[in-house]
Amino acid sequence: MNSDTRKHGSPYDRGAADSYYGRPLSPHYWPFGTSIGNRIEQSHMTLPQVKEYYLGYYDNEAAGNFKDWGDE
Repeated sequence: MNSDTRKHGSPYDRGAADSYYGRPLSPHYWPFGTSIGNRIEQSHMTLPQVKEYYLGYYDNEAAGNFKDWGDE
């Protein structure tokens, strides 16, 4: 995996973030960085990009790295 696949806003990054915050699977990415420009939805992603999203999501799940929401 090269450095571009894990940059902020990449499919891998967004998958990991969705897992971290307890959000459901929803493949997407931001090509210019999170919340910069247009969000690219799964219907406009390539298969390798979708796989990167899932890899980020499940890597984070396996690591058990989740947001601590306190005593909610």
